Amino acid sequence: MTRFQELLERFQTDQVESIVIGGMAGAALGAARVTYDLDLVYRRTPANLERLVKALGDLSPYLRGAPPGLPFRFDVETVRRGLNFTLTTRAGDLDLLGEVTGGGRYEDLLPFSVELDLLGVRCLCLGLEKLIEVKRAAGRPKDFEAIAELEALREERERRDQE
Repeated sequence: MTRFQELLERFQTDQVESIVIGGMAGAALGAARVTYDLDLVYRRTPANLERLVKALGDLSPYLRGAPPGLPFRFDVETVRRGLNFTLTTRAGDLDLLGEVTGGGRYEDLLPFSVELDLLGVRCLCLGLEKLIEVKRAAGRPKDFEAIAELEALREERERRDQE
C-alpha cells in the first residue's frame, strides 16, 4: 500500500520541484478512481536531482518489476543518466517522470499546474485540461476509463460556472 502523504511530505520538506500527475492529480481535482502509485514529473536541474535523491534515499528505491538482486543504485548519477523510473519504495510505488507523453518536461507542464492541498500537503498538480490531454496521449485502456470521469468533472464544472 502506497503511503501517498508520506511521499508528498518528503518532496515538500526537501523542496523537490515536481508536479503530481496521474491518479492522484485526478483525485485532487475531484475524481473518485482508486490509484495505487504516485506519479510525479520532476525538474531535471542538478540541484533538484540532489533534493530528489535525498528525499527518497532512506526509502530503498528499487526498480519495480526488476528481479531481486539486480544491481541498482538510486543516486544523482543514475537519475541524471535516466529519465523515467518506475520504483518501489518502503513507502510504496512511485513513478518518477522526467518527461511525460503529451506533456513534456516539468518546465512544459508548469504553466498548466495548480497548487492544491493533497492529503494535507500543498503541492503542484496538473490541471484538469492538461491531465485529460496527457492521459489521452498515453493511450492506455486504463487512461481512457479515467478520461471519461475527468471529462464528466470538466462538464460539471462548466455547468456550475454557467449558473
